[in-house]
Amino acid sequence: MATELTVTGMSCTDCEASVKEALEGLAGVESATADHETDTATVSGEIDPLDAIVAVEDAGYEADTA
Repeated sequence: MATELTVTGMSCTDCEASVKEALEGLAGVESATADHETDTATVSGEIDPLDAIVAVEDAGYEADTA
């Protein structure tokens, strides 16, 4: 199952890497991507979307389900 998030505050590829790393640190995540140009992140795996939002926010960005 894939979860798409809207992520604000990313401005470069380093930001994308930070968001991706935060999401990949969650239990149950199979893969994660982030794109600063579209302000999105996608997570594949069995996760609670709220856990993904908290992980992104803990990394310093704003997140919500898309």
